[in-house]
Amino acid sequence: MQPKDDNTMMGHNQFDIPKEMGAWVLNDPDHIEIKKKPVPEPKDDEVLLKIDAVAICATDQEIISHGKPAQIEGEAPFNKNYSPGHEAMGRVVKLGAAVDDFKIGQRVAVEIHAGCGRCEMCVKGWYTSCLNYGFASKGHKANGFTTDGAFAEYMTNRTRTLVKVPDDMSDEEATLAVTAGTSMYTLDVMGGLFAGQTMVVMGPGPIGLCAVGVANALGAEVILTGTRDNRLEIGKKLGASHVINVKNDDPIKVVKELTEGIGAHYVLDCSGAPNAVNDASSMIRRGGKIGLAAFPSKPVEVDIANLVRNNAYIYATRGEGKSACHRAMGLMAKKRFDAKLIHTHTFPMKDLQTGLKYARERIEDAIKVVVRNDDRLI
Repeated sequence: MQPKDDNTMMGHNQFDIPKEMGAWVLNDPDHIEIKKKPVPEPKDDEVLLKIDAVAICATDQEIISHGKPAQIEGEAPFNKNYSPGHEAMGRVVKLGAAVDDFKIGQRVAVEIHAGCGRCEMCVKGWYTSCLNYGFASKGHKANGFTTDGAFAEYMTNRTRTLVKVPDDMSDEEATLAVTAGTSMYTLDVMGGLFAGQTMVVMGPGPIGLCAVGVANALGAEVILTGTRDNRLEIGKKLGASHVINVKNDDPIKVVKELTEGIGAHYVLDCSGAPNAVNDASSMIRRGGKIGLAAFPSKPVEVDIANLVRNNAYIYATRGEGKSACHRAMGLMAKKRFDAKLIHTHTFPMKDLQTGLKYARERIEDAIKVVVRNDDRLI
C-alpha cells in the first residue's frame, strides 16, 4: 500500500485503504485463525494505523490460552470476534475529524492503555487502573486487551496513546517502546530517582532486560539475576554492573556482599517466580522498595513479617502508565540503551503461530519475537 502522492500535509488522507482486512481472531482457548474484518473507522480523537510490526508479549500467550487479563464487555474474550496483540508500531493512514497533531504517513509506536477518560483513576492519570476496564461501552480502550488489537492489518488508536518513532529507528526496535515503557512505569512508581543507588533486577526476560537499560540510563548501579548466562551477558551490554546466575550462586548472599552487608535500595521483580517477593525482601536494605512487574502463575506464600520488620515498601504495577512509553522512547531515541539487543527473531504476520511457539518455548533462545505485516493477510 503506497500513498497516492508525496503530499503528507496534516489533515489529508492519501492512502488507499481497503474496506476489508485480515486479522487474527481468538476463538476457543488456544485457537486463533485469520478472518476477514471490516477496516475500522477512526473516531474523532483517533487515527487509523497500518500495522507494520508487532512484538509478541507473554501476556498475548496468556490471553490466547486463558483469556485474562483480556475482557470484552466484562466477559472472557473467547469467540467474541476479538483480535489480540498490543506491542505494535505502524503508520498513520487516516485521521479522525478532530486530529491535527499527527500526519498521514507518520511512523508511531502505540501505548496500550487509553482508559475511559472519565473515571476517578483516569482523571488522576492512572489510566492503567481504569475503573471501567473491560467495558468499551463505557469508553474504556486498551488495544489487544479490551478492544481489537494489533495482530491484524489495521487498528485504530486514540492520539494520546501514540509515540512518534525517530526516522533512524527500525520498526522492530520501535515495537519495544511498550516493553521499555512497562519497566519505566514501575521504576517511576517506585520513586524515579536512582542515580548512585543500587537496583536489583530479577529475571532477564524482555521487561527485565529493558529495566536494566532504563535503570542504568537513570544512573543506578544495576545487579541482574537470572538462570541463563547468555541473557545475563545481554544484561551486561545493557548496563548491568554485576550479574548473578542463581543456579550457581545464592543471589541474596551475593547482593549483600556487593552492598557491604546492607542490601539494595531497590529490587524490581520481572520474573514472577514463586520465591521472588521473599528473595527481594531479603535483598533490600531496611526501608527499601520492591517493584513487581510480573504475574506469578499461581498464588504464592509471602513472608509478611520480614517485610514489616524491614519497613519495606511494595509497588505492584500494571502496564505502561503515566506516559512511560513516551519517556522510554526518549531514552531509546537518544541511544541511552540498545533495545535492539532484546529482539531475536522476526516472522511474517501470517506465521504468527510460529512466532508464538518460538516465544513460548524459547526456541533458539528467543527473547523478543516480532511479526511483520509486509504482505496482506487475505
